[in-house]
Amino acid sequence: MVEAEKITKRYGSKWALREVSVRETAGRVVGVLGQNGSGKSTFFRILAGLARPTQGEALVDGQPPSHLTRRFTSYLPEVDPYYGWMTVGQLLEFAGRFYQGWDSERARVLLDTMELSEDAVIDSLSRGQRGRLKIVAGFAWPSRLVLMDEPLSGIDQPSRRRILDGLFNQFKTAEQTILISTHLVYEVEPFVEDVIFFRDGEVTLQGEADTLKRDRNVDLSKLFEEVAV
Repeated sequence: MVEAEKITKRYGSKWALREVSVRETAGRVVGVLGQNGSGKSTFFRILAGLARPTQGEALVDGQPPSHLTRRFTSYLPEVDPYYGWMTVGQLLEFAGRFYQGWDSERARVLLDTMELSEDAVIDSLSRGQRGRLKIVAGFAWPSRLVLMDEPLSGIDQPSRRRILDGLFNQFKTAEQTILISTHLVYEVEPFVEDVIFFRDGEVTLQGEADTLKRDRNVDLSKLFEEVAV
């Protein structure tokens, strides 16, 4: 589903990614783990077709990221782009016009799970509520690839585990591939099947999560400290 072959991205004199190579099969939950500024967001923007690598090649389901792959890719950026004057319901109705297969009933169930009201004005929402709204928008249609960039940012700790449990155990379909980037490793450890560790724009370690933990006899948080900090 996702392939990257030595992709490099430079902004002026700054290197955001350096020869990143990744291959992930369909249907997996992948933790993209690294500190802020490690290259995770740039990697996601390339896969979403919003940025092009300076060198190397990225493929999504065998195609270069473009308007064609965006038809089945759901991208949740760290910063939301919503119109503040809209209500939650208006936003979801607006978003539903852009996505083939938008499921209004699924969106309502997600709203209940995320404890959001359709009548709430977006400008009145807290940072955590806006983060939960992004998750609703990202999972309300049957996208084959979901890119979640720091989706837990601003969400209080008691809510994070409940939200993740609902997403991965209730709303993920077997066909969906989910890449979730975060530095809150302990929060996603129970859910991720594969991991990719980033540091300073480079992949320092990747593989099946359980295998890496068993081979090194550590949990993901400790492994994060060893290879990504």
